[in-house]
Amino acid sequence: MPLALLALAVGAFGIGTTEFVMMGLLPDVAADLHISLPTAGHLVSAYALGVVIGAPLLAAVTARMRRRTLLMSLMALFIAGNTLSALAPGYDSLLAARFLSGLPHGAFFGVGAVVATGLVAPERKARSVSLMFLGLTVANIAGVPAATLMGQHLGWRATFLGVGVIGLAAVASLAVLIPRDTGGAPATGLRGELAALKSLPVWLALGTTVAGFGALFSAYSYITPMLTDAAGYADGSVTLLLALFGVGATIGNLLGGRLTDHAMRRTLFGGLASLAAVLALFPLLMRTQWTGALAVVLLGIAAFVAGTPLNLMVMEKASTAPSLASSANQAAFNLANAGGAWIGGLTLAAGLGVTSPALAGAALAVLGLGVAGVAYGVDRRRAFGRGHERIVATHLPASAEAAVPS
Repeated sequence: MPLALLALAVGAFGIGTTEFVMMGLLPDVAADLHISLPTAGHLVSAYALGVVIGAPLLAAVTARMRRRTLLMSLMALFIAGNTLSALAPGYDSLLAARFLSGLPHGAFFGVGAVVATGLVAPERKARSVSLMFLGLTVANIAGVPAATLMGQHLGWRATFLGVGVIGLAAVASLAVLIPRDTGGAPATGLRGELAALKSLPVWLALGTTVAGFGALFSAYSYITPMLTDAAGYADGSVTLLLALFGVGATIGNLLGGRLTDHAMRRTLFGGLASLAAVLALFPLLMRTQWTGALAVVLLGIAAFVAGTPLNLMVMEKASTAPSLASSANQAAFNLANAGGAWIGGLTLAAGLGVTSPALAGAALAVLGLGVAGVAYGVDRRRAFGRGHERIVATHLPASAEAAVPS
């Protein structure tokens, strides 16, 4: 694989670290800024809102930029957001800085996925995307625990300065390793870019992302009480167990990339079906400590096996604007985060038990399978229609066939 993928992975590592580290720093931030924990939780939402807004917007308005320059510019914005987070004098300014930090997230992964696929042969596209996202999964194993530990000992502001340094390393890596001749999208303008999103298959792919990864976040958002109240772990063990999720996600990411290169649709169906099965078994798996740890690993594997085909499918369905579509898919992942957590919370509020969010997640995974099935049916009908048109055309007289536009 090209060394340039390492530069993309470094950027993904920094983004993954800053996205998830706030969860571990919330008590420290709340105490330092003299705000309540629920109010501090809005800092997580501000970042997610930045991703949802920035992902399609930045990808669309920067479509004419050369992708190497664009990736470096997005990381510069990422550095600025984290630096301002470290220097924020109060809650409101920190809220704005977290929103700014989230803006480049989706566009970086969207454009980076397009660059990654352009660096390799067609039969290795999925593996190239999975290697870029390897930085995100490794962030959950090493980056987030290390950054949380830094924040607890040196203060939360030091954490964001440290993440900014990772951003600088990413910019340097992009400048050195990404080829200068990496082109940009066709100069169709904003209207042309948005027109690519009118396709029904694109929206079905995005819907599969929202439902499928909503399943993950319905359970993962409440994984701590499941591990402590159901599986019997002590509070101090949760950080290590969350690193196990990162291990599972890394395995699933690499496995999903390899399988997707061989059979994209079957990998997607298999990943979503596996996710539904794992989540449905959570009430049983969370009865003992060792099976609870196994459940965390299996959750990461199943979810991230499905992640790579979802990214690649959206790019293929919007071939005229792959950067925009892939960025929109990152926004869909964050909508899945918010929506899945909300649905999982409803089951807890209804008193259905501490593992009930996992069962809600299993239902969402089945819904994702249904949407993916509809998308498959639409593709089959369109392919049949195109084949039928070609058959009809071959029966035309030579003079008439020459008049048919290609």
